[in-house]
This record gives sequence, C-alpha cells and structure tokens, in this order.
Amino acid sequence: MNPNIKTAIITGAGSGIGRAVAQALADDDWTLILAGRKKESLEATARLCTGENHLLCPADITDPADVRQLFLKTRAHFGRLDLLFNNAGVNAPSVSLDELSFADWKMVIDTNLTGAFLCTQEAFKLMREQDPKGGRIINNGSLSAHSPRPQSVAYTASKHAITGLTRSTNLDGRAHDIVCGQIDIGNARSEMTKRIEKGILQADGTHKIEPTMDVAEVGRAVVHMASLPLGTNIPWITLMANGMPYMGRG
Repeated sequence: MNPNIKTAIITGAGSGIGRAVAQALADDDWTLILAGRKKESLEATARLCTGENHLLCPADITDPADVRQLFLKTRAHFGRLDLLFNNAGVNAPSVSLDELSFADWKMVIDTNLTGAFLCTQEAFKLMREQDPKGGRIINNGSLSAHSPRPQSVAYTASKHAITGLTRSTNLDGRAHDIVCGQIDIGNARSEMTKRIEKGILQADGTHKIEPTMDVAEVGRAVVHMASLPLGTNIPWITLMANGMPYMGRG
C-alpha cells in the first residue's frame, strides 16, 4: 500500500458525469475506485482514464451488502480512502405528482438518497479510523436541490434531501477531519440532456430548448473541490449552463 497515493470512490462511474469526473481525477493523479451496476461500462470508463491502478467494483448502491463490499475492497487494496464522490442517480418518468407510481418513487429515493447515505456511512467509518484520519465527501446535488422542474417530485425530493445529508455529514464529520461538499449541476451535456436540447416542459406550460454545457467542466470543478486541504471546504457550488431558465423568471 502506497501512503502517497490519493484514492477516490466514484459511484455511477460508468457514464455521464461520473465518467467525466473519473477522467478529470485520473488526470490529476488520483487512483480511482470505479463503482456502478455494469462492469462493461466501468471498463469503458477505465480505458479513458490515465493511470493503471484503478479498481473496478460493480455494485448496486441500494444494497447495503454491496456497499459494504465496495468499501472493504477499497480498504483491502489501498488501506485508505481520501475522496467519495456520491454521484449515482436516476430519475422517474415525467408525470404529474398524482400519477407517479410508488415503484418509481421508491426507485428514485432508494438510489439518489438511500444509496448516497449508505456510501457516506461506510466512507465515514473508514475515514475516521484510517491514519491519518479524515477525508472528503462530495455529493452530486442538482439545480433540483434548489428549484423543481415540473413533474419531477421524486427527483426533486431526493435532491433536496441530499442537501440535508451534506449539512449533517459536515457537522458530524468535524471531529474526525471529514468534510463534505455538494456540487449542484445544471444541464451538463450527456445522454440525460438530449431531451433538454430538443425542448423540455417549463413551469409556464411551454416547451423550450435549453442550453447545455460541456460535462468536462464538472470534472474540473470536482478536482478543484477535492484538491483543497481538509481545513478548507466548499460546502456548495452551483455549476450550470449559462442562459438556463433557472436564473430569473424564464
């Protein structure tokens, strides 16, 4: 085990924001533990990352046993964890609140909130026991942590709850040099934003095409947050495509 390496777990590392953050951290000499449901997607991400010692860990973050194994593997391979990027997330179909099925509600909350909590809990245990102790946790929030889109009750509720998780993690981590920040992202270009680029429902009932930004900018922002000493923290950062309707009234 090399005490000089910087280790980072990224959940949802097989695509989109997770893949972009993995590439950016690898370029900054981090050693990665790539977590996600599909091994093939994680392998594709690893091929895009510089460095050779990255660990692939297929895992379902809604399963406590899978999450425990993810962190046990990290401890066994590297002896410590310096960064957790809680990124994995899903959305529900865009339907009116009264039409949302319980199964879709549960899927979103289980993944976006409970999964992030389970990973945070295991990271907390490892970070407080390692020597030197401490580490950083960065949660992927969303502009939905501030303001909802129409027909997005499950996703919005989960992301508002992530803000509470960030606050509580920061408070409980003080005594152990564990710091927690949140990056609230708006319209980073990926498979998920294709419908936004074609036109999406607005609060006034119209459909509008919205601008998007290069997802690589998210990676750069996370690298900056992760590079700070543990005595310094960015608790919240909002990173968004310029011109989004979120800013102002349309």
